[in-house]
Amino acid sequence: MLYPRAGWARNDALRFDSDPFGIGVASGDPWPDSIVLWTRLVPDPLINGAGGGMPAKSVNVKWEIAEDESMQRIVRTGTATATPEWAHSVHVEVAGLQPARWYWYRFMVDAASSPVGRTRTAPAAGSRVDKMNFAFASCQHYEAGYYTAYRHMSAEDLDLVMHLGDYIYENGPGNSQIRKHNGPEIITVFDYRRRYALYKSDPLLQLAHRNFPWALVWDDHEVDNNYASLTPEVGAPAVDFAKRRAAAYKAYYEHMPLRRSVLRKGGGVEIYRRLNYGDLASIHLLDTRQYRTDQPCGDGQKAACPESLDPKATILGREQEQWLMRSLGESRARWNVLAQQVMIGALDTAAGEEQKFPMDQWNGYAAERKRLLEALRDRRIANPVVLTGDIHSNWVNDLKPEFYREDSPVVATEFVGTSITSGGDGSDVRPATAQVLSENPHIRFFNGQRGYVRCTLSQDRWQSDYRVVEKVTAPDSAVSTRASFVVENGRAGARKA
Repeated sequence: MLYPRAGWARNDALRFDSDPFGIGVASGDPWPDSIVLWTRLVPDPLINGAGGGMPAKSVNVKWEIAEDESMQRIVRTGTATATPEWAHSVHVEVAGLQPARWYWYRFMVDAASSPVGRTRTAPAAGSRVDKMNFAFASCQHYEAGYYTAYRHMSAEDLDLVMHLGDYIYENGPGNSQIRKHNGPEIITVFDYRRRYALYKSDPLLQLAHRNFPWALVWDDHEVDNNYASLTPEVGAPAVDFAKRRAAAYKAYYEHMPLRRSVLRKGGGVEIYRRLNYGDLASIHLLDTRQYRTDQPCGDGQKAACPESLDPKATILGREQEQWLMRSLGESRARWNVLAQQVMIGALDTAAGEEQKFPMDQWNGYAAERKRLLEALRDRRIANPVVLTGDIHSNWVNDLKPEFYREDSPVVATEFVGTSITSGGDGSDVRPATAQVLSENPHIRFFNGQRGYVRCTLSQDRWQSDYRVVEKVTAPDSAVSTRASFVVENGRAGARKA
């Protein structure tokens, strides 16, 4: 069911001239007994001032969560304080809920009422779960096209949406005739807030947030293209980039349905975490930007160099890698999911005997990738599946410790999803498709259209449907399933459905 935008009542007490809930509501990070509810009061989202049209004072916001869409059977209610220090954002962690059930929620400020959102809690810990439906998406460049994919996603039967990064783009206005960024490249926390407000003003993105709980992680464009830890894409003093990154992380938290536990002392934000869906799925949300060493070999597409093979080179960072190994070892779930940003599967982009690899991906951190894949094999982690964004195209990869050795075993499957809009309309046929598949025998599927991936899990079977739209440069394009791939319980590797 599609949940439309609710009405808004003028707030005379605070003298709102326009809707303070104009960038919508959202929910996220579902636990069996708890959910995060989010909104931000911003009656003038694109104003150049720091407050988005809000006064520089704290405002009390009432919230309600109910068992029915008409908000008659209220089960929890309370008041949260929206402060100017946090851009008048609201993060409510509602506890005491029932597992595996739908709820509806809204916010109110005096006479102003938000749209009603719908959310769902996770199943009880360790409980038998026979089915789960979710979709994952990434890379929604505002200027590149319309968010038509989100209209179609909102009509799906889903328990969860995962967003794997590039929720916003940081660049100034481009040459797009579709839509324009508001202002030059973003640097300050006020810049980032305005850019999020622009993206979140899109009605189809708001619709998808209202319909489902989301779990989100960032990639690079939430800060700066291809940055690595405190190293920007283009040389800048480390102290200046540290301030920019801190501003970007703060704005990200302000605009996402994240738990307060991601906040660290000194203003840091740590987003790697785990979500559990009973005995069916354990979802590890990873961060491949904040802790990585700089891209080796000068970045870009290069032949392997000593830096890319260095065991000390890292894309996860030591602490996150150790956490992931512990968490995977503790899991008793049927499916163990790694939701992350850049492709793990090796990708040789050169024809013939020469080999070149994109160094911003796990190709640039080959020793750590091999450690991870060998650990999945040696520890016999049950049914590992990797979900990936970033690359603006669809892929299905068999993951092996040694990608170009025929006798190296397949230990996991990687489903790579295309962009929502980034890169424009895309294409189903590329001249390089045959070359890519011939050079990389572990790659099962490659497609350059736009859309999202819908996943259906059972105890015995995982199916990923690659849902693509005809165009993003024209509104209301149709959606279709370009291909479907299946992984069977206990058997690594994907096959076409």
